[in-house]
Amino acid sequence: MNSFVLYNSAQSDHPKNPSGDRHDINDEQPIYFASLDAAPSSERRLFITDTLVIFAAFQKVMETSKEHDTDWLLRDENVDVYRKLAIDYVNFIRECWIHASQPIPRPDGPLQFSSDHYRSLYTCFSLFVVLYLAEPGYEDAPVGDDLMEWLNSNFIEPSTEEGDHLSSLDRPWEDENFWPYLTRATLRGLSKASLFFLEVLSQHPSPDLQSLTKSLGPLIESQPRLQQYTAERDFAYASRRWSERVKALRIEMDRIPEEDRFDDFDNWWDSLSDIVGILEGRAEVVMRVCKELGSDWKEVCAAWGVFVNVRLRRQDLPDVVSQVLDELPLDPTSLEDMIHAALFSGESHSVLDHASHLDRWLSAHLADFMVPLRLIEAGPDEESGVSLRDHHILKYAEYLHSDPALWRITVDYMYSCGDIGKFQADEILLRVPLRLQGQNDSEGTAQPGDIAKVLKEVSQTCLTHQRELVRRTVCKIAAQSMVSRKEYGLSAAYCISAEDWPGLGRVVERVLEEYILSGPSDFANYAAAIAPSIQELHNRPIHQGIFAHRLLFAVRYAHFHQLVEMHELQDAAADLVAIFREDLAPRAWWAVLLSDSIQLLQEESSLLFPSASASELLRKVEEIFVRTSQGAGEEYLSILMRTIEAEGKNARERDALERLKLVRLALARYFARCTCV
Repeated sequence: MNSFVLYNSAQSDHPKNPSGDRHDINDEQPIYFASLDAAPSSERRLFITDTLVIFAAFQKVMETSKEHDTDWLLRDENVDVYRKLAIDYVNFIRECWIHASQPIPRPDGPLQFSSDHYRSLYTCFSLFVVLYLAEPGYEDAPVGDDLMEWLNSNFIEPSTEEGDHLSSLDRPWEDENFWPYLTRATLRGLSKASLFFLEVLSQHPSPDLQSLTKSLGPLIESQPRLQQYTAERDFAYASRRWSERVKALRIEMDRIPEEDRFDDFDNWWDSLSDIVGILEGRAEVVMRVCKELGSDWKEVCAAWGVFVNVRLRRQDLPDVVSQVLDELPLDPTSLEDMIHAALFSGESHSVLDHASHLDRWLSAHLADFMVPLRLIEAGPDEESGVSLRDHHILKYAEYLHSDPALWRITVDYMYSCGDIGKFQADEILLRVPLRLQGQNDSEGTAQPGDIAKVLKEVSQTCLTHQRELVRRTVCKIAAQSMVSRKEYGLSAAYCISAEDWPGLGRVVERVLEEYILSGPSDFANYAAAIAPSIQELHNRPIHQGIFAHRLLFAVRYAHFHQLVEMHELQDAAADLVAIFREDLAPRAWWAVLLSDSIQLLQEESSLLFPSASASELLRKVEEIFVRTSQGAGEEYLSILMRTIEAEGKNARERDALERLKLVRLALARYFARCTCV
């Protein structure tokens, strides 16, 4: 694991704890989680996000496989898809390697992972493709040429500088590096370099050497390659014929007298004999020459498939590797070398173990391919309940989680890992709105629009992975966060999206609370923000009527105050009566609405209420007086008492009734005016 937890524990010898008492084991204590991983830097984040595209494409193939039998995964057309996706990984790693190698200014500081690190990833993943994702139809074909091509691409020997130096000499055979260079060029199958320097030997003072090189050049140039033949049988036949020609050259060499095998500098015959011995495929010569040249076990294995056993197949490699490693051990200090050895040996578990120490990205994505190729078991481990593939994917996801901003990528990997992965991903998604809220509380940087955008992405992620319960819970958490920021419109929308009707009710109550705390003007603005939610509720075939009713009241009551503020008093009066007639207002708000009517009743320019409407208001006033006398004052007067308190006055039930007496008086005068008219 790459994380740990901390919790507070009282010290027995601390001055503030002289008794030495420790926390009771049942006491709740805060637990803090910490990661040992450094969060990915900018260039690493680019690598992570771009390779996710390939991972997602592979998961779609795996999802499709669930509709077919178990053998469907190993069909040629599907293996070809795996190969193409794996090559996409290889190509992208190569681009990162090249980019990391460039001597360019880096404004963000030094690279988190060196170019050599990406080179190691490249050699390992490309070797995996060579050994386990051969082109369809070539799975059982000889592997020597492919291994040598991989070796020459990744571990370049002999160097270009050596060749340039030798080619600049008039008599290059006099240089101590000439024969090692020519031998290694032959061993590596670099025919152009070999032929060039064999041609140079035509100027050697020994006529015997000149004669031999004339025969050797065409042999090197004409060595059969598997790619040149449509059938392996033809390749094998051509290889046997070619070997007979090499044997003929050996016979010719052996006829040269001992005294003619030297020049003024060296025993040229021995050096040429090593080259011919390699072409003959003599295992002991290949092994000895590689040791003398300072080669490692990989070069021996590749040469083995090109010269010693030209029909060497992938499944035969472990035996060859075992034999070679006895003579040339791998480098135990190099994770890259240990991964190569495990890949050559077919030890998939070891491959993943070493790869996870090199880079968890590598082990995760190799494990992903190993399951459909049946290189590792797909089922869960009996002890942990997690498959080997899921174990490495989750370890990589844990590394990604060291940067909370990568939550989208983290959960994409986790959701591919069965129930345990889904549970972990759910927990991350549930904490995204909480993290945003914490970021805003500590830094004040998170804007409502930014939060809404992130929460939209969370919802989309939940829909993609069919996590409806998580989506609803996230919306509930987001709604609570928005309420604390007084973003009531967003909060109401999230409650409706989550079908959290009690939560919607609480949002409406908070908006109504703003009337008491902040006054009609601010209340009207807040209520306007939740007004679009009414249409959203009507668009749903089923919704909770009581909460929709309360929402409609808040919006209509806010609209009333907006009309008053704009001096559209006739419409305001009609709206006030309509709120009562449509039974929108809760009883606790009746007294407040009736108090609002005083201004309208006292308007001198015109009579704003028809007599029937004024009578409706009077009936409400009288009902409040009657019910209060019966002991229900709290039900009818609680909000009005709070508004009076908000004005800085002490408020009791009788104070609220006194306010309503003013309403009654205003109504009496209004009726008197109506009679006069």
